Amino acid sequence: MTSPSAPHDPQSGPSTAPPPLSPSAHTDTFARDHLPAAELWPGLVFELPELRYPQRVNCGAELLDATVERFGADRPAFHSPGEPPWTYGELKATVDRIAHVLTDDLGVVPGNRVLLRGPTTRHLAACWLAVMKAGGVAVTVLAQQRSAELATMCEIARVGHALCDARVVDDLLKAGVPGLRIATFGGDDPDDLLSLAAGKPDTYEAVETAADDVALIAFTSGTTGRPKGCMHFHRDVLAIADTFSRHVLRPMPDDVFAGSPPLGFTFGLGGLVIFPLRAGASALLLEQAGPRQLLPAIAEHRVSVLFTAPTAYRAMLAERSDGAFDVSSLRRCVSAGENLPAATWEAWHEATGLRIINGIGATELLHIFISAADEAIRPGTTGLPVPGWQARIVDESGAELPDGEPGLLAVRGPVGCRYLADERQTTYVRHGWNVTGDTYVREPDGYFRYLARADDMIISAGYNIPGPEVEDALLKHPDVTEVAVVARPDEARGQIAVAHVVLRPGARRDPEALREFVKAELVPYKCPRVIEFLDALPRTATGKLQRFRLREPGGGAAPAAG
Repeated sequence: MTSPSAPHDPQSGPSTAPPPLSPSAHTDTFARDHLPAAELWPGLVFELPELRYPQRVNCGAELLDATVERFGADRPAFHSPGEPPWTYGELKATVDRIAHVLTDDLGVVPGNRVLLRGPTTRHLAACWLAVMKAGGVAVTVLAQQRSAELATMCEIARVGHALCDARVVDDLLKAGVPGLRIATFGGDDPDDLLSLAAGKPDTYEAVETAADDVALIAFTSGTTGRPKGCMHFHRDVLAIADTFSRHVLRPMPDDVFAGSPPLGFTFGLGGLVIFPLRAGASALLLEQAGPRQLLPAIAEHRVSVLFTAPTAYRAMLAERSDGAFDVSSLRRCVSAGENLPAATWEAWHEATGLRIINGIGATELLHIFISAADEAIRPGTTGLPVPGWQARIVDESGAELPDGEPGLLAVRGPVGCRYLADERQTTYVRHGWNVTGDTYVREPDGYFRYLARADDMIISAGYNIPGPEVEDALLKHPDVTEVAVVARPDEARGQIAVAHVVLRPGARRDPEALREFVKAELVPYKCPRVIEFLDALPRTATGKLQRFRLREPGGGAAPAAG
C-alpha cells in the first residue's frame, strides 16, 4: 500500500504528514492491509524527542524487558488480593513462557489477531504482554460482553485465536466463531494455558516488530451500534506513556497503581499496565473494583495512583463519610470517561486534600490527550493539551473558532484514529485532525471546557452507551414494536439510559423482564436504567423521530394507560 499522508493544513504550521510505513514483521498482514486509505489518515505530531522511536520496537519488550534492565527484576510488578506480589522477574518469566505456548503450541504467527477475555487479573495482563512479545495483535474485550457482541468483533478483526479466563469462556463458545482456537487459563484442564506454560523456557526473544506494526485493535461503539476497531501501533502504546503519564501523571518507581476500568478499556490498559510498567512501578489488579472494593484496597495495599470515573469518586465520598477508610497513601487521582463536575472535584479535595487530575481521552487515540495536574488544575475545565498533543475548536467545516465560542474538539498528536476497514474514518478524521464528537469551548487562557457530546452517545458512570445499539437489542423482543433510547441527567452517574418503549397490543408492561432481556444481549452496563412505556413515539409529520421531545420532562408523549 502507499505510505499514508495527511493533507496539509495551512493554519497548522509545518506539515504533520505521517512518516512512511516501515517494512512489517507480520507474517499475517491482515491488519496492515486494512489500515485506512493513505489520504484518510490524521496528521501526526512527534515534536517531543522521547516520541522519536527507532524503526523496530516491540512495546511488550520495552514495557517489560527494558524495564527489568533499568530497575532490576526484584521489584514488585503486579499485586493481587490474598497473593504474594509478582516481581518483575516473575512476571517476565510468566510472560515468556506464555509466549512460547502461543508460538510453539497454538501456532500464533506475527500479525495474527488474538482475543483476550477475562476479569482484570495478573494472568490476563501477562497474556497481553505475551501477545505483544510474540508479535500478535491483541483484541482485548470485556468479560461481560455477550456472544453476539463477541461474534461481531471476531468477524470484523478476523480473529483466529483467543486466550480466555476459564470462568467466562461460555459466551465465547456460544459466539460460534468459525475456526476460532480458544485456549483457557485458570482452570483445571490439562491443556490449560498456564499448565502448558509451566513446562516452557522462561526466556523468549521478542519478535522485532516495526514501530508502526499494529499491536492492538481496541473496539468502541459508535452511534450506529456497530463496533469500530481502532488499530494502534507498537509506538502508540509507548507514546501514551511518554506523553500523558510522563508529563502530567509523573509516576515514580515506588507508586502502586489501581483503578476501576477493566483491561478491555484502553483507559484501564494504560492506567493499570502500560503506565506502571513504563515507570518501573507496580499495579494492584482487582477483579471487582467498584467504590466499595476500591476503598479498602487502597488502604490495605497503600495505593498511591488511582484511576476511576467521577461517579466512583462521588460514591467513595459517600462510602467514607465516617472516615472509616484510610486514603493517606494516595498522591495521584485520575478521572476520565465522563465530565468531572467542579462540585465533585471540590468535594473530593475538601475531604482528602487531593487534587483530581481530570482528563479526556478516546479509544481512537488510545488514552488521555487533554489534562492538567497539580497547580495547573482548574476545576470545571478538562485542562490543557498534554505535552506532545495539539487541540483546537473547529466548526463543521474544520475552520478554527475563536476562544469562547463552542465548537467541535479537534486534536492531533503522536497517535491518531485508524479504524479497521470502516467508512466512519471520514467522520472522525477531518482535514488531518481527529474530531472526537465532543462540544468544547477554549477559554482565553487556553484551558478547554467540556460542554456536551455532539451526538447521541449516552455517557453513564464513565461508560459509553450507544442508544441505537440498545434499541436494536430491545427490538429483538417479540413484544416491542418501537423503541427510542435517550440520555437523562442523573446526579450519581452523570447520565442514565432511558428506553421509551411501544409494545404490541395486549402485551404485558414488564420493565424488569425487558431489562433482563437486554442483559442477555448486551454487556450489562448498556442496559437501560429506566424503561417507560408509551402509546406512540413522538414523530414529525414526515415520520422522523423527535428525540429532543423524549428528553423533556414527561418523555414527550403520553405514557401508556394502565
